[in-house]
Amino acid sequence: MAASLGKVCSYQLPLNAGRFGSDWLLLRAQRARQFQQWPWCSLSSGRGQFNAASLGLQARVRPFPLLIATGGGYVGYDQYGRYKDRQLTKIGVEVPPRIANDTQVALYKTIPTRLLSRAWGRLNQVELPTWLRKPVYSLYIWTFGVNMQEAAVEDLIQYRNLGEFFRRKLKPAVRPVCNSHCVISPADGKILHFGRVRNCEVEQVKGVTYSLETFLGPHTWAEAINCTIKPSNEEDPSSFQDLLVTKEGNELFHCVVYLAPGDYHCFHSPTDWRVAHRRHFPGSLMSVNPGVARWIKELFCHNERVVLSGEWTHGFFSLTAVGATNVGSIRIYFDKELRTNSPRYSKGSYNDFSYLSNNNQEGVSMRKGEHLGEFNLGSTIVLLFEAPHDFTFNLKAGQKIRYGEPLGTM
Repeated sequence: MAASLGKVCSYQLPLNAGRFGSDWLLLRAQRARQFQQWPWCSLSSGRGQFNAASLGLQARVRPFPLLIATGGGYVGYDQYGRYKDRQLTKIGVEVPPRIANDTQVALYKTIPTRLLSRAWGRLNQVELPTWLRKPVYSLYIWTFGVNMQEAAVEDLIQYRNLGEFFRRKLKPAVRPVCNSHCVISPADGKILHFGRVRNCEVEQVKGVTYSLETFLGPHTWAEAINCTIKPSNEEDPSSFQDLLVTKEGNELFHCVVYLAPGDYHCFHSPTDWRVAHRRHFPGSLMSVNPGVARWIKELFCHNERVVLSGEWTHGFFSLTAVGATNVGSIRIYFDKELRTNSPRYSKGSYNDFSYLSNNNQEGVSMRKGEHLGEFNLGSTIVLLFEAPHDFTFNLKAGQKIRYGEPLGTM
């Protein structure tokens, strides 16, 4: 076909075309030879294979689609593994928790959750137009199952911004404080775990623990609350735990309450006690969702947190507010000096502040049920306290609980 085309073209070319005509004929002949070497000619004759390089195309590596495909494949594989674990759990087979390795935790920490939380805090303070408030808040109520009948202000138009809506107050009658039990729930939420502290290890969820010493930091603050300092034994892992138990016959207990985004965001005093010391740990703001808490060991030790420590009638008592994604702001009502989620901090650092002074040797006295602080969106409260050995929790892991309901009693 190419030869015929060349003949037709040569017949139409004038004989006196000169050099231009000769060059044109040479060009047509060269293209005809290339045509015969093209891959479909080889395929039709069975003498070659289709090759993108023969077309002059070069394969280009596209990093973003490759990253998306790899990440999607990994997530799919991980979800399939979790699906199999759930199936085994349903038939009664105990499955060990999947724990993230150091690389996975490091990758998670590269996400700028602190910056995102500060941006979210700024957004929460933006006043919404009156016509937009009801649609925005109604969508949030529908998504997270908020019970606005318990709110002191039910009219959504009265909340000027998201921050006011998140920190809404409740009607006094909807949360009666239990007077027959010595410890009540400080907030609305879900019970992740509770029980006795063993070998200086505390469970954040079943099967996943964190170090008590890493969580609270060095016991130097114990001097500020007049705790009896016992000689420490660095070889004994439970020695730090023993330092917190100030009365003979007592044991150390803990309880973890997770606040979901739809829960009431304020927290209250769980008992009658005096707060003597505050320790603020700047840190990451990873999610504290129960699923993440089962995946990352010592999650609460990685995240920013505020530890309030003091004494109650049975000895040592502490309440720790743990920050999370979009919850960089932790507010303690009586502490105007506290500033959380600052742009810069030193890894592993902490800030101590004593509420004791020459004029005030009692610290800050808190009554059971009294307003103590608030989160910006929802997070976790960890209680650590000593009590007589016959103290028992009236709880079940995973149950929903509301502020004012009893946790346990002697």
